[in-house]
Amino acid sequence: MKKRYIIYAVLALGLAYLVYYRINANKKLEGGGAAAATGQGKGAAGGKGGGAGAPLVVDGIIVKPTSFNTDLEVTGAIDANESVVLKSEVSGLVTGIYFTEGTNVTKGAVLVKVNDSDIQAQLQEALTRQKLSGTNENRAKQLLEKGAISQEEYDTSLADLKSLQAQSQLIRAQLARTTIRAPFSGRIGLRNISAGTYLTPATVIANLVSTNPVKVTFSVPEKYAGQINLGSSITFTTDGSSKQNTGKVYAIEPGINAATRTLQIRALAPNADNALLPGSFAKIKLALNTLQNAILIPNQAIIPVLKGKIVYIQKNGKAQEVKVEAGTRTDENIVITSGLKAGDTVLTTGSMALKKDAPVKVNLVKESL
Repeated sequence: MKKRYIIYAVLALGLAYLVYYRINANKKLEGGGAAAATGQGKGAAGGKGGGAGAPLVVDGIIVKPTSFNTDLEVTGAIDANESVVLKSEVSGLVTGIYFTEGTNVTKGAVLVKVNDSDIQAQLQEALTRQKLSGTNENRAKQLLEKGAISQEEYDTSLADLKSLQAQSQLIRAQLARTTIRAPFSGRIGLRNISAGTYLTPATVIANLVSTNPVKVTFSVPEKYAGQINLGSSITFTTDGSSKQNTGKVYAIEPGINAATRTLQIRALAPNADNALLPGSFAKIKLALNTLQNAILIPNQAIIPVLKGKIVYIQKNGKAQEVKVEAGTRTDENIVITSGLKAGDTVLTTGSMALKKDAPVKVNLVKESL
């Protein structure tokens, strides 16, 4: 029994020695690896330091003055050249409808007739009285020439005749109001009445619009007000079609809208095929003036900063910051109004990695401005 305990003790000591030996060996291995890693790290750091002077390869362009057509893009609405809601001036029953919905009508065409029998009767009565008064006036005139009556009596007869003539004219005017005519040539819309409908001045009969040409109404910011003249050309598209339409400015509001700081403008555009519908949304491009010797650079070269905008240029092999002021922007380029001059090499890539006085190597690219 005692011998067994001794054997167990020897085995436990042997196992403890093996564990101790393995732990020491691992520590030595880890220490050697760390030293190697430290050496490698120092070597890498030394490599980085050695490459700090290597120039950054970027793309760039050489600034060249060019002519630039400034186009202003705005939104607007298409309106009918003429538009009216047809209503009756008098009340009465509709006795006739003489138009077809959705068709073209000419100016002066009869569209609707309202019952006028009572007015016709009034007119006949007035004409009869006028005729009798005319006979009396003629007889009084003959008697005046013979001295049988006084001038005063003749004047009374003449005044009575003129009064009845005026009354007849008034009834004729009332009679004309029972016939509703087209005030201009155009396309008539959907009718809201039927034969036998009792019309009142508030009843809407239909809409009449003239759509060839159409009006294009839009507004431009105040700063462009001085660059727009009568006769200026516009191009526009609508959501319903990709067709490019053209028009000319024919009217300009005489003042700036104080609430929006914009100037309202109206142009006329041909619409022979009636494809442009009143109320449509229009995307408008308005040609402004042409800038000569304009400096354009790619949009990506501009870097917004707290107090404006900057670009990087290459000078003596190093990147230099230049503060610039910008003007009109297009999809690809932007006009620089100050800060750059012809011959400057503007850096167009690497803006996030560039720093002042950083060495750069520029690959010049050809710009299609």
